[in-house]
Amino acid sequence: MLSDETITRIHRFVDERDWGQFHTPANLAKSVSIEAGELLECFQWTDGPRDGDTEHAGEEIADVLIYATLLADKLGLDLDTIVNDKLTKNARRYPVRLFKGTAEKSDLPEK
Repeated sequence: MLSDETITRIHRFVDERDWGQFHTPANLAKSVSIEAGELLECFQWTDGPRDGDTEHAGEEIADVLIYATLLADKLGLDLDTIVNDKLTKNARRYPVRLFKGTAEKSDLPEK
């Protein structure tokens, strides 16, 4: 996860530019999706970053993380809590004994 120092730096960056006024949950969610699309573009027509450009892929991952962090904060969600809760839910839905080494989608109900 991101350190408290990094999260503070993200907020300072936004505050210094007075961009928080534009950061509605909907706008932040859209921005996550847009940046995820730009990340996907790094892999278009290849199995790895185009021309080995992992630096560009890293920049796009950073953009996704920045917007996702801002969105979680705007919604009052703690990143550690929501990630751990989701991992717990996924562990129940995808038990190792049934899903180890497979890429199949679970038909077990979400609990």
